[in-house]
Amino acid sequence: MRVLQLIDSLQTGGAERVAVNIANALVFKIEGSYLCATRAEGLLKESINKEVKYLFLNKKKTIDFKAIKLLNSFIKTNKIEIIHAHSTSFFLATIIKKLNKNVKIVWHDHYGNSEFLEVRSYKMLKKCSRYFSKIYSVNSPLEIWAKENLNCKEVKYLSNFAIKTKVDNVTILNGEAGKRIIHLANLREQKDHFNLFEAFNKVVAQFPDWTLHCVGKDFKDVYSKAIQQKIELLKLDKKVFIYGSKPDVSNILKQSDIAVLSSKSEGLPIALLEYGLAALPTITTNVGNCNLVIANPNLGEIIPSGNGTVLSQTIINYISNIESAKIKGIALKKHIETHFSSEVISEILINDYKSILT
Repeated sequence: MRVLQLIDSLQTGGAERVAVNIANALVFKIEGSYLCATRAEGLLKESINKEVKYLFLNKKKTIDFKAIKLLNSFIKTNKIEIIHAHSTSFFLATIIKKLNKNVKIVWHDHYGNSEFLEVRSYKMLKKCSRYFSKIYSVNSPLEIWAKENLNCKEVKYLSNFAIKTKVDNVTILNGEAGKRIIHLANLREQKDHFNLFEAFNKVVAQFPDWTLHCVGKDFKDVYSKAIQQKIELLKLDKKVFIYGSKPDVSNILKQSDIAVLSSKSEGLPIALLEYGLAALPTITTNVGNCNLVIANPNLGEIIPSGNGTVLSQTIINYISNIESAKIKGIALKKHIETHFSSEVISEILINDYKSILT
């Protein structure tokens, strides 16, 4: 079995992490595990297992004949049987399918705004979906949506998973050890940094030694500028730190004490799973399938999105009862290892791949 993970970039987003994680998880379990980044490389390149055969296309436009020719040659030379296409890479996968009828396409839907599917544009996706052998959805709403709107009969929910990767420990967090809150999310509107900052401002009023650390890609856009302005407005510039993308997530989480996810919308966030693997006391909003991770109060706290009062009070409760919070973090780690491990997900994938090829 030879399977290629196809992804637009290797930036530190959720879909990108999943593509790399799957390629790494399968490398010693199937005959050939491959990964192709189509448009851009990024920090996740450092996380790719050396045994994974890697290709970068440097694709410049939607129809890039040079990139298509290069990928098609790679597919044929390595006798790749399945293209596991992530997010918008489905279009290129469909072109390759047209050139190689025996190649199968699995499409992985990582759509982040699953709370707002009514505004999703999917005309081209629907046309291409008739060439898909299977669709994986990262949460239940996306699974239902695909069954109702796309031309593929085989649709299933597939949980994300997280694995610890070996990269150099380069990041040193600011603030006092033992008093750090981590927020692992790209600087996108759906992550709702503003509500987090308002909540943290109330936390600092009671616990002035605590700091907030935001790690994730900074797109240097309007939202990014608004974030900086909000920090200045709340006079939190010495309490809130923005780091941008970082490759050494495990190292960063080791330096953290409480983990927060304040999103308005999610699928099943990799960050939440990484928090669990690090045994961090975790707080998340009740969006997407976060409730499958924080499945009960013994594993962490799950709160309504957009409610800064509840968020601040939950953080304050954790700080005030940090030892009991740590017990929840340990329980969450066990839960992640049991239900969201690479072993569990890779077994599901391999069985599905086999059924597609038979």
